[in-house]
Amino acid sequence: MIAKTFQGLETVLATELIDLGANNIQIGHRMVSFTGDKELLYRANFQLRTAIRVLKPIKHFRATSADEVYDAVKQIDWTEFLSNETTFAVDSVVFSTEFRHSKFVAYKVKDAIVDQFREKTGERPNIRITNPDLQLNIHVAEYDCTLSLDSSGESLHRRGYRQETVEAPLNEVLAAGIIMLTGWKGDCDLIDPMCGSGTIPIEAALIARGISPGVFRKEYNFEKWPDFDQELFQRIYEDDSREKPFEHHIYGYDINHNVVKIAETNVKAAGLSKEISISQKDFKDFTQPLEKSIIITNPPYGERISAPDLLGLYKMIGERLKHQFVDNDAWVLSFREECFDQIGLKPSLRTPLFNGSLECELRKYQIFSGKFVEMRAHGGDIKTAQERRMMAEKKRFKQHREFKDRLEDNSEERGRFKEHREHRGDSYRSRFRGENLEDHRGLKGRGNFREGERNERRGGFRDGDKDERRSSFRNNDYDNSRRGSRRGDDRRGGRSDRSRGNNYPYDRNKYGRSSFSEDED
Repeated sequence: MIAKTFQGLETVLATELIDLGANNIQIGHRMVSFTGDKELLYRANFQLRTAIRVLKPIKHFRATSADEVYDAVKQIDWTEFLSNETTFAVDSVVFSTEFRHSKFVAYKVKDAIVDQFREKTGERPNIRITNPDLQLNIHVAEYDCTLSLDSSGESLHRRGYRQETVEAPLNEVLAAGIIMLTGWKGDCDLIDPMCGSGTIPIEAALIARGISPGVFRKEYNFEKWPDFDQELFQRIYEDDSREKPFEHHIYGYDINHNVVKIAETNVKAAGLSKEISISQKDFKDFTQPLEKSIIITNPPYGERISAPDLLGLYKMIGERLKHQFVDNDAWVLSFREECFDQIGLKPSLRTPLFNGSLECELRKYQIFSGKFVEMRAHGGDIKTAQERRMMAEKKRFKQHREFKDRLEDNSEERGRFKEHREHRGDSYRSRFRGENLEDHRGLKGRGNFREGERNERRGGFRDGDKDERRSSFRNNDYDNSRRGSRRGDDRRGGRSDRSRGNNYPYDRNKYGRSSFSEDED
């Protein structure tokens, strides 16, 4: 099997797979391959925090022309996977000088399947782009082709708890990966002083509590496969052995009142109000926390979200950290070297990460009192031996030196930008930290991203359980039409699968699509 992820999170994903019991793990570019049984396939979708999608390859072959792709695909007995009544779609990722159009490769796969059914039955299955019964993925690297079943369906970053969003929200998979890169597991308080819609606090609470990210999902594609084992998946869903208490607290702040309300709505929908507190506060008013804490935050970059004085914002961040976060660690994800320079602190670790198509870095700052030379004179150090090794191994991203000139010199462009913001009645929105859920069209030299769906999936949540994270919307709010039990905790209720006429003892509303390349949001 193949689990896809974002560039920079491959090792984190591999660690997660090891923890699940996967075998033969091999780390690749934005993906990790592994072997396992059907249970592992289900668990990978349900429990992995840093996977975008899980693929199950069904055929590897070489092809030097479109006709050879067609012939190889047509050799597969597609009656094992499809019938004339089911729908399917084909996603393609192509890195080849021979095949220059990924859509054309997808069309050849589709034609081979349809022609096989026509020859055998006189009829053909239908194509459905949105929510098909069977999602296929064809990956072409020069002449090497891999055809896979997509077991996930909709991208795994769409957890299902997000009810409202802000401009440029952070991808949930990236947020979870950042938290896991810091090593934080709930052993102290966590603070996001620019929390936006609350993605980092919510993902942190799920990690601290050991709650599987799939618990809010509506559905997975493997549930539509002919060999779907409903009892096995129900057992996986009912397994709460990884859940644990959280003795500390998570705080999210934002300068924008409306954004704070959105974050509070999402936290409540996730049932994590006891673990997370959201309130309105400007970072410039941040003061030293009373308890040991860690900061993980994603300030504006000057791309899709900016600020009236972006460099001044980062200078203020450095000042607040230096004077009001002593003896704690802060992790900052950003894009511009000029912005990092304004923080004015020496990072102990720099980790390259992609946020969409942006080559970002996650930097760790160990905050200490006094001056750096004085700290060194007393035998202190901002880097551990492990961090020095990691810094030596990591390939540095290129620096964006042109940014400062553009920011300082192009006053006309900045004026137009400001007018546009004010015209939208959003002058304060430029101050809060947003997150990047937007689908991007591709990395340089890395193929194309598939345009993702814009609308959030609305899972069914339920009120009144032990964590309040399984609440049911009523009166056009939360759907309360189906109920069930999960060891006394209503997470997923009885449901019916109309397409197959089977009644399942759990709720399809409980649940909420990628390929080899980074085609996700």
